[in-house]
Amino acid sequence: MSFVIGDYVAGMLIGALIALGVRAAVWPGMDMVIAMLVGMVVGMIFHLVLGLLLAPLLGMGYTMMPAMVIGMYGGMLFGMRDSMAAGSQTLTAATTVGALFGAIVVLGIQVYDRALRGAVIDAGD
Repeated sequence: MSFVIGDYVAGMLIGALIALGVRAAVWPGMDMVIAMLVGMVVGMIFHLVLGLLLAPLLGMGYTMMPAMVIGMYGGMLFGMRDSMAAGSQTLTAATTVGALFGAIVVLGIQVYDRALRGAVIDAGD
């Protein structure tokens, strides 16, 4: 159970930090394509660093797969949002949206994993 909670906490942490990083790199009025590319690069850098730091605690597959999706797509989405000055007006709101995005991505990947593998029965050694 602690691994599942850790997966969600890691996803929320990665999402929140990527939202803050993109907020720092992208300004309102920036060209949207450039903002999305900058957001993707920021997201990739954050997801690699944070994913590799968290992987020994939670496992490589369960950390890097959600982190990759959160980093690349979240970075692009947050970059597009921030270039249009649409959405979160405060850093707290941007962090909350990033954490929510991270939790939703982790949930989606866990549901997809369960659909592919079926229910896994824990032996409870």
